[in-house]
Amino acid sequence: MPPKKRARGRPAKSAEATPDQVTEETEIRRKKTQKSKSAGKEGADRDAPVGKAAYCHWLMKSEPESRFENGVDVKFGIEDLKALPNQTGCWDGVRNYQARNFMRDMKVQQLAFFYHSNCKEPGIAGLMKIIKEAYVDHTQFDRSDAHYDASSKPENPKWYMVDVRFERMTKRFLPLAELKKYHLQHKAEGGALGSLALFTRARLSVQPLSAEEFDFVLSLEDRDPI
Repeated sequence: MPPKKRARGRPAKSAEATPDQVTEETEIRRKKTQKSKSAGKEGADRDAPVGKAAYCHWLMKSEPESRFENGVDVKFGIEDLKALPNQTGCWDGVRNYQARNFMRDMKVQQLAFFYHSNCKEPGIAGLMKIIKEAYVDHTQFDRSDAHYDASSKPENPKWYMVDVRFERMTKRFLPLAELKKYHLQHKAEGGALGSLALFTRARLSVQPLSAEEFDFVLSLEDRDPI
């Protein structure tokens, strides 16, 4: 049998929320508020960021090369997103509390960099747009999925996902090695990327960017590589 494909990359059902989805998302927000008042549940506080900042730009990592978890290929690169109907899919499989919390902060129309990770040349390949805010990630309940979580229950789900739409490729690929050079330079001398989460919170698959960070990274596509 051919290897199974992971759920990430399934076409998003709709960019618009149905009345049932609106009701579901309202309930999710209500539960979020209740949970935030009771610290420490499910280990969320251990991974929660110190302080609360309002972010409107993001960097989201995914693997463009085949890798198998429990017989499931977790490959999903920017070309896979482009190939989906309406170039739109759900961003599932996030299993880190802080990354999950960042996704729950995302708003429709915000932009994110599509970052290729765990591959021969990691880096930023393009941009995508958030088109549906956080809702329950169904893969946590799917025993056949690589990211099945037996400890998560439908009545009290742990994990959420958003829907994204391909926006465009960057004018050139922005490799990790180049971004690191700017980070080290800006850290030493001052600059937009001195505290870039890609290096200060490197393990997170979903990361926030300030407007200054986002604009600087985007400007690199018009510059010669260093």
